[in-house]
Order: sequence, then C-alpha cells, then structure tokens
Amino acid sequence: MSSEDHRSGDGKAEDDTMVATEVWPEAERAESLARGAALKWASGVFCRPEHLEQLGQYRKRESQRTTSIHSRLKSMVQSYLEEVSWCMEQLREAQDELREVSQALKKARLEYSQNEDGVKNLERLREVSVDHGQLLAAVSNLPRLYSVRSMVVETEGLVESQRLLEAHAHLMDLERWQDDILWQLNGAAGMAGSELSSDDQELVTKYFSDVTKLGETLGKELWAVVSSALGLARQNPTPFVSAVRIVEREEAMDTALLERVLSRPLPPGRPRCWRARFFQVLEEAVSARFRSVSYFHTRGPGLAGHLSALQHAIMTDLATVRHLLEHCVPPHYRLTRAYLRASHQCLHAHLTQVSSWDLESGEIFAVLNWVLHVYNSPEMMGHPDLLHELKGGEMGPLISAEGLEQLQNKYVQSVRKSVSEWMQKALQVELQDWQRDQEPDTDHEGFYQTSLPTIIIQMLEENARVALIIGESLRDQTIQMGLYEMENLLNRFREALVEFGKKHCSDPSNSKNNFYLHYLLASISNCIILKKSTESLQQQQSSQEMGQFSRTPSNPLAALDRAVRRACRMVMDQLLQDLKPFLTGIVTRHWLVQGDPTPKLCRILEHHLELYSRVQAPCRQRLEEEAQWLMVVEYVKALMQKRLLCRSAEERRKFAQQIVKDDQQFRHIFHGLESDGFVPEVNPLALLPVLADFIRLKDPSMLPLVVSGIAAQYPDISEEHVSVLLDIRGDISRDIRGSVLDLLEQSAPPLPAGYRPIFTDILVPPSAMAFCLPTAKCA
Repeated sequence: MSSEDHRSGDGKAEDDTMVATEVWPEAERAESLARGAALKWASGVFCRPEHLEQLGQYRKRESQRTTSIHSRLKSMVQSYLEEVSWCMEQLREAQDELREVSQALKKARLEYSQNEDGVKNLERLREVSVDHGQLLAAVSNLPRLYSVRSMVVETEGLVESQRLLEAHAHLMDLERWQDDILWQLNGAAGMAGSELSSDDQELVTKYFSDVTKLGETLGKELWAVVSSALGLARQNPTPFVSAVRIVEREEAMDTALLERVLSRPLPPGRPRCWRARFFQVLEEAVSARFRSVSYFHTRGPGLAGHLSALQHAIMTDLATVRHLLEHCVPPHYRLTRAYLRASHQCLHAHLTQVSSWDLESGEIFAVLNWVLHVYNSPEMMGHPDLLHELKGGEMGPLISAEGLEQLQNKYVQSVRKSVSEWMQKALQVELQDWQRDQEPDTDHEGFYQTSLPTIIIQMLEENARVALIIGESLRDQTIQMGLYEMENLLNRFREALVEFGKKHCSDPSNSKNNFYLHYLLASISNCIILKKSTESLQQQQSSQEMGQFSRTPSNPLAALDRAVRRACRMVMDQLLQDLKPFLTGIVTRHWLVQGDPTPKLCRILEHHLELYSRVQAPCRQRLEEEAQWLMVVEYVKALMQKRLLCRSAEERRKFAQQIVKDDQQFRHIFHGLESDGFVPEVNPLALLPVLADFIRLKDPSMLPLVVSGIAAQYPDISEEHVSVLLDIRGDISRDIRGSVLDLLEQSAPPLPAGYRPIFTDILVPPSAMAFCLPTAKCA
C-alpha cells in the first residue's frame, strides 16, 4: 500500500471519528453516566476494607453479565441484518415485474394505435344494425299499431256501456303494446350504444295518447261506481265488484312492474296506486253523504234532531257496509274499519266546527251527551259486533280533551247566565211579596216561607241533575257555579233587607208595613232552607277543583250567615221599636206603686215570641234568646237612668219586690226556651234577682262582699254601674261607697273565654254636676 493510501486511510479514520463525535454525542454522555453509576456502586459496596475480599466474586459476576449482554446484542443485530437482506431481495423482484408490465403496456398501446382505423370503419355497420333493429320492431308491431285506433274506440264503447272488466282488459292490452314498443326501441338503441331519442319517445307517446285518455276515462267511471257503492249495494252490487277486481288487477300490475324496475324502466303513468285511490274515493263518498245531512237544521233546537239524524244515517250505511259491501271486497280491505275511520274523521271535523259556534246551554248539552254517551253506546260505536274493529283506540276521540273542556266551560257559562237571570227575577218577586198586605205563606209545619228558596233550590238541583248526565266533572262545575250565583244573590238579598228596613223606619205607619216583621221572619226561614240545600249540594261534589271556579272558592254559607244575622238584627230592632213606648214607664214611682207597664211589655214580648215560633230551628231559639237579652238590657238601662231613688228601707224592699215580680213575669214568657231543650250558657234573667238582692240588702256593711260576688258572676260590670246602684239604694255612706268601689277596682277579673258581656251594652248616663266653686277638687 502506498503512502498516499496510508494518508488517505488515516484521513478517512479521522473523518469517521469526527462524524461519530458530531452524530452520536449521546454515547459519550451515556458512557460518563455509566462510569459515574459504577463508581457510585463500587463506593457503596467496597466502603470497608473487609469488603475487598469479595472483589474477585464481583469481577467474575460482572464479567459473566457483560458476556451475556454482548451475545444478545450480536444475535439481535444478526436478525436485523437477515430481515434487511430479505427485503432487498423482494424489492429486486418487484422491480423486475414492473419492468415486464411496462413493456406489455407499450406493446398494447402500439397495437391499439395500429387498429384504430379499423374500429372507425365499423361505426357505419353499427348504425345500419340499429336501423335494422328498429325496422324489425316496426314490422313486428305493425298489426298492433294499426289496430290501436280501433281498439281504443271499442274500449270507449265498453266503458260507456259499463262493461268495465272487458274495457280494462282491452286497456291492459293497449298498455302492454305501448310498453313492448318502448322497450324494443330502448333495446335497439342500447345495442347501438345510445339512448332512445326524445323525438322517438315523444312520437310513441303521442301515438298512444288516446290510451292514456282512455285510462283516465275508465278511472273516472271506476271511481264513480266506488263513490256510489252504498247506493248500488242495495240494488245491484255487480259494478262495485267489477271495480274492486279492476283495482286488484292494477295493484298486481304495479307490484310486478316495480319488481322488474332494475332490468326494465316503468311504463308511463306507473305505478297507478289504485288501491290507495279506492280508499280515498270511499272516504270522499262518505264525506259527501255525511254533508248531505250535516247542515240540515243544525242551529237552535234542531241540533239534537240533527245529531239523531247523523246517528241514523251512519248506522244505516254501516249496516250496508258490513252486510253487503264487506262481502264484495277481499278480506284484507277491512272495509268496515275503513268506513268507520272515514265517518269518524268527518264527525270530528263537523263537531269541531259546531263547537266553535255560539251555542246555547241546551245545544251544548246535546253535543256533549252525543259525544260522550250516544256515540260510544251499544246503539252506535259500542255495538258488540264493532268492538273488534275499534281495538287499540286508533281513531282517537271525537273531540279533544281541550275541546271538551272548552265546551263544558261554555255550558257552565251559559247556564250561569240563565241562573243569574232567574235568580234576579226570583228576588224581584220576593221584593214584591214583601209589599203584600197579608201574611206570608206557610209550609206544612206552619213555618213562614216565600217562593224564593223553592225556585232557587229547584233550579240548582235540576241543573246539577242534568249536568250529571254528562259526567261528574260537569256536575261539580255546575254546582260550584250555582253556589257562586247563590252567594251573589244572598248579598243582594241582604242589601234588599237593609233597604226594606230603612223604608219601614222612615214610615212605620204605612199600611203596607203591617206585615213587616212577618216577612223578616219568612226571610230567616228562607235562609235556613237555603242553607240545608247548599250543604246538600256541597256534599254532592266529588272534588274541590272545579275548573274556572276553583281559584276563588265560593262561600254561600258565610253569605247566608250574614243575611240571617242582618235579619235577626232587624227583628230585634223592631222589637225594641215596639217596646220603646213602654220602657220609659218602668222603674218609676208609678211602676213602684201600680206595677205598670210591665204587663204591656209582656204582651208585646208574647206577640213577638208567638211570631218567632213560625221560624225553623235553630233560628227560633236564637231570636228568643236575643229577645231575652234585649229585654234584660233595656230593663237594666232603665234602672241606670235613676228615675227612682229609694228614700227608706220600705221603698228598697218594694223596689226589690217589684223587680222580682217583673222577673217572674219575664220568666213565664220565656219558659219556651227551656221547654224546647235549649239552655243558654248565660241566662240574662238571672241578673234581675241579683240586682233585687243588692237593693234589698239591709246591712250596708255587707255590700263589699255582695259586689265582689256580682263582679265574679258578671266581670264586665263597671264602677259606674255599681255607683248608680249605690245611688238607687240611697243609704250608702261615703266610706262604704269608697271601699266598695276600691274593692271593685282592685278585683276586676278578666273576661273569661266564651263569656257574653251584658253590662258592656248598658251605658250609664253622665250625672249632672252640681254647682260648686272652682276649687282644686272640683276642677
């Protein structure tokens, strides 16, 4: 080897070293890391001198491990080299194959370019072949083409003479010829590598245009027969049967043509879908028959008759379909179900329109009753023979739930208007009755009453009974509406009572007012009757949510209670008005000597209590109790007037004796309360003997004890009341008065729960202040 070769070899080695240094800098880093890790491991293992004895073992083990790693690396590199060698061999073989394919393509391209002129010479032959195929098709179809016109005319005659099956057979032949000619022309054009020209296709279509018109004419005749099927079934169902057979032929033809659509195009006008058209025409026929009776006297009172006519027409046609037409069609037609669906849709549309009208309550009731009860009854769609046709509820309701709710609301509003008008008229009649110069009417038990409650109760109960025919929901709404109107009536009734009392007070001597009290009592009895009927109506309700009236529940019982309390108050006012002329005469000197005018007061009370017996319980007991309280309060009021002041013990004895005597007379009059089993919690008449004992007491020093007992029994008694009683006695010193009043002030108990005050209604008149000098005490 020359020196130049040595120099070149050294240079090459230096270059390899530089490349390795530049390309693999990670090797030096890995080597340094390995050396560092080895040093760290060795420093950890040989940290003590005695560990150096195992140095040979560690060297031998690491040498074995290194040898194992080298052998594995060599085997892995060897396997990689073998795979690379196999891949190179595959690439060489692929290159050789690509070279052979490229040479074959060059030869084929060369041969194609040499034969291109020969292919152009065959185009004329192809055109001649196409013309020959068309001429062959024309020659083979000439007999058919010549007979198209005559067959069209013949078929038209068959259609006019209603020989539909024969006409349809001719039509099918004509359409088959047209289809064959188009197919042959398309096939010849396809062999020539082109498509049938639009001019040729238009020519064929124009030539067979009469066939297309003939199909339309036959279809019109066919649908005319189908639309009149209900009428033909009772006379001659043969045309309908022929129509069904034609429909089935067409359906079979459509199916066959659709199955071969991938290999042969569909003829013009296919598929016809005459079976779907059959059911469409049937629905239109049902709708037409339906309209013939739909608008015949549909407004006003004739609506119920119109719905009845609809029912009769539908059931008659349905019987025809089930017993006659169903046997003229294949079973899969389900003609009865189709008729039911068509009639249901027509009814749905018609009743939706009827529901949108401004109907009266009677018309709405007729619609609701027909929809909810008649339509689904055994006499109509609920017939046992129709149940299997209506399975699954596929037809839906005649009127939607929202529509039914709107109808019910309209019904309730219409009834409400009528009820309001009748109640107003009944109230006017009631006001006229109050002006009569005779006693009110009485019932079989002798209680006063007028026609007002009878009219109202009959009206509300009749409306509830009629609404229940439709359903409980409508009944509940109607009852709630009636309760609303009753509440309004009672408010007007109470206002009328107040006005009635004002007129009476303005002119008590008017002859028309002779039975003022009687009609007040009759009004109370009316309220009692209305209360019982109201409670009965409320018990009939099955729910508390009553649609449009549920937001603000009516409270007629509260209105009744207000009216009764107002009437009772007016009765007591009249009693007080009758007692006033004689109240001024009690607790006077004449009263003390003669005992007058207590008997006159008793006669007035007896007269009133006798009239109160014409009122039903419990208002009778309430009136008697109120009269008792009124009498005692007015009696004590007269006592508080200090019309009579005792001058001696004898006068105090007579005073107390007369009070006890009056009390006995009053008790004799009011004995009816206890005889009826009604015992008030606080008997106001018990106050009179207490006052008599207070006045009759001989030892004034016992008055503080007596007053404390009175205050315990009547906690609403005031110092003014006791002071007046002390003045009436006339023998009380200033010290005793002061001790009594101080004791009363200190021992004033609170009013117990349920206690009815009596002294609260008794006002003590202010005493006239005696003349005195303006001293500090007087001031």
